[in-house]
Amino acid sequence: MASLTIRQLDDRLKKLLRLRAARSGRSVEDEVRTILRAAADESGTDVPGPFEPPAPKSAGRAAAAPDTKRVLLIIGGGIAAYKSLDLIRRLKERGIAVRCVLTKAAEHFVTPLAAGALAGEKVFTDLFDPAGEFDVGHIRLARETDLVVVAPATADLMAKMANGHANDLATAALLATHAKILLAPAMNPLMWFNKATQRNLAQLAADGVLTIGPNEGEKAESGERGTGRMAEPLEIAAAAEKLLAASADKPLAGKRMLITSGPTHEPIDPVRYIANRSSGKQGNAIAMAAAAAGADVTLISGPVNLPDPTGIKLIKVETAREMLEAVERTLPVDIAIFAAAVADWRVANAGEQKIKKKAGQATPDLLLTENPDILSTISHRKSKRPKLVIGFAAETENVAANAKDKLARKGCDWILANDVSPQTGIMGGDSNTIQLVTAEGIEPWPPQSKQDVAAMLVARIAAEIADK
Repeated sequence: MASLTIRQLDDRLKKLLRLRAARSGRSVEDEVRTILRAAADESGTDVPGPFEPPAPKSAGRAAAAPDTKRVLLIIGGGIAAYKSLDLIRRLKERGIAVRCVLTKAAEHFVTPLAAGALAGEKVFTDLFDPAGEFDVGHIRLARETDLVVVAPATADLMAKMANGHANDLATAALLATHAKILLAPAMNPLMWFNKATQRNLAQLAADGVLTIGPNEGEKAESGERGTGRMAEPLEIAAAAEKLLAASADKPLAGKRMLITSGPTHEPIDPVRYIANRSSGKQGNAIAMAAAAAGADVTLISGPVNLPDPTGIKLIKVETAREMLEAVERTLPVDIAIFAAAVADWRVANAGEQKIKKKAGQATPDLLLTENPDILSTISHRKSKRPKLVIGFAAETENVAANAKDKLARKGCDWILANDVSPQTGIMGGDSNTIQLVTAEGIEPWPPQSKQDVAAMLVARIAAEIADK
């Protein structure tokens, strides 16, 4: 009867039964009998619910204290992979829990058994492993870690990372993680200095990926010497420990943040435009403060005369429409701060050539049309709306009242209101006086530098996140 029942089940249930039977060490028929006995022992009037296989066990997973730092070590397929076994030991000497992912190529150099024995954890190798992926294992690996270390990082693995590939477990986890990523490149010197590898390295650096090494020295190939040796395990372990220690003081670590900054330029013709006096100083200061607090920051900036901030992904735009497109491409994020002074209108009939002034000719008519409202658009999204949306209200009169009205109309969570009357010197200046407007009320902040405003805002955001 059990065999007949199994034949009549759909393929999904057959697969789940086989998985459950394998975990229990029983045949499929015995597993069916076990399920039926358990159902029969229940209350006679209760109808058993649909079969739900048990949550997978983390085989061999070591019990760790709640405050133990965790590293996901991805071992790439290079001869330097043997050093990664020593790296596991060095990390564990520092009290760091280690989980390992081996690429298929890495299994030609080290075995899952060796890595697992040193880590004291199950080693993961297959994106489509039924046991590991039953509850979306690659997402768990990506999220249940404080730092991802890739050692060795081969030229192939770096190329996949730079271009967003996710065709195996290692690259899928790298694409899904919020944690910092530390690469230890290892390859032949000619491969390291190849223009394609250097392009990929530049892209990874722009994406916030960190590197250690490679070092100079003898290579595995006879007679080969140059830059390309993987950094030594002690070097990598020390760098990882430093990054993990720094993350403890970063309240926004793992959070994705989008910030707009500066003015927009709306063309009248190829040489003239409508703009405003925004310098972008406040938006840039917020971006740098958020990055210092550990956030993964994307700064979308209109035209400004400021140095590009380091360690932050920067997207430069000119017009309001370009800024909205860049914002929507950046979603989803956890927090969005719209500090840019976006022009409310643009010229509908902008000239394709420079508009010439001629004697006796009437002044040209400029037909204005409304620009998209970026803050309202993002605040009212049905999907991919950030959990915290913050806008700015630059006012010259009735600051608090106008800001409260803007909060209601735009649908955002907070408004930072300031008086930008010419006598204040705020627009384009180095200081600011903010009133934080929320649904709970108005919170006046003291006059301070724009850097201090940024630090105060980031601290306020961190407290809000912690409360929730």
